[in-house]
Amino acid sequence: MKQIFENFVFPGNQSFTVTVKTLEMKRYTTFKSHVHFEIALIENCRGKRLIGDSIEPFDTPELVLLGSYLPHCWQYQEVKDPADEPRVYVIHFMPDFLGSEMLEIPEMKPLKELFSLAARGVLFTGDTVGKARVFIRQMLTDNDFNRIVTFLQLLHLLTITSNYQVLSSPYYNSKETFADGHKIREVLNYVYSNFRNEISLQEVAALVHMSTTGFCRFFKQKTNKTLTDVIQEVRIGYAGKLLLEGAHNVSGACYECGYNNLSNFNKHFRDIKGCSPTEFLKKFQDKADAYAK
Repeated sequence: MKQIFENFVFPGNQSFTVTVKTLEMKRYTTFKSHVHFEIALIENCRGKRLIGDSIEPFDTPELVLLGSYLPHCWQYQEVKDPADEPRVYVIHFMPDFLGSEMLEIPEMKPLKELFSLAARGVLFTGDTVGKARVFIRQMLTDNDFNRIVTFLQLLHLLTITSNYQVLSSPYYNSKETFADGHKIREVLNYVYSNFRNEISLQEVAALVHMSTTGFCRFFKQKTNKTLTDVIQEVRIGYAGKLLLEGAHNVSGACYECGYNNLSNFNKHFRDIKGCSPTEFLKKFQDKADAYAK
């Protein structure tokens, strides 16, 4: 199966994301892989689950934790209850989302062990799934600090339960299997560190010792995006953060995140966020006002 490396740009006011979407019944034939950890809760369908070297049928509700670079694919084949929609709740996060030293304190030892198992994929079963569902659904409506507290409650639940099984074999190494993952990560790290400046295709290709033509083909094949797409996503994500922090107006955010043309900035912002910078600010202000009532 083909492998695609995904890159996620979190909103400027979030250190992790929680989403829900309706599933389409189809047999996907592409392994996805990303540096971020993932928690997936799938409801109201059956099919086949492919994670690392594990291939098994699944029946919902299904709750899975995936570690960095672990190739995964679900093939959705049948809706269980036609009166309801099949859906998936997904959390994307980095294991150090609360700081680089979070996992080094003694109280976090169980969580560190769980994250180690995540490199092979962890399937949770029994009443753990129903309890986790409550937290995950709550996170969709929680805001700011409450959202972090609920996420920590979810992680605590997953660390103390005995209702789980590890999916891939102990000999399966996702980072080695996805041999090009380190190259993609090196490129992304470079973009994250230099997006405020001009980034040329030539310098990025040289970084991973490839020709520009070869790099373009490689990067598109592995991420399904161009280098320009990724640079724009990172810049617009950072601009959103600056706008929400209130330290910059639209023009200031434009130049601070690496653009030198306000027209291009506004166009790319709308393409990526689905609204103008001004509309983006108003949407979050309206949400903040609603929470304050």
